[in-house]
Amino acid sequence: QVQLVESGGGLVQAGGSLRLSCAASGRTFSSYVMGWFRRAPGKEREFVAAISGNSGGSTYYADSVKGRFTIPRDNAKNTVYLQMNSLKPADTAVYYCAAGRIASLARLQAAYAYWGQGTQVTVSS
Repeated sequence: QVQLVESGGGLVQAGGSLRLSCAASGRTFSSYVMGWFRRAPGKEREFVAAISGNSGGSTYYADSVKGRFTIPRDNAKNTVYLQMNSLKPADTAVYYCAAGRIASLARLQAAYAYWGQGTQVTVSS
């Protein structure tokens, strides 16, 4: 069982930056694929970014955030981050952290067994 707690959301102006954190419980954090997803108002939840486990370090990004967002992880702290730069109003959403096992399925919500409660990010124009 893995429990995930997100933090770091808030209100920011367009062009600004935020860093989201996701703290995980459990001793096997390093083995999990960690992903970030988001749900914008009136839209379905969508993939944002993911990073493989077991020190593989492979990263995956949605086209809409590539070049602006990064997803580092600190296995010693059982934490994965989402560094968001050059934010746009279209990035406004509730952001969710998730943990899964299969890196090749990192873009698929169904591949993740554990989810956090979400944190709100609002980007003003």
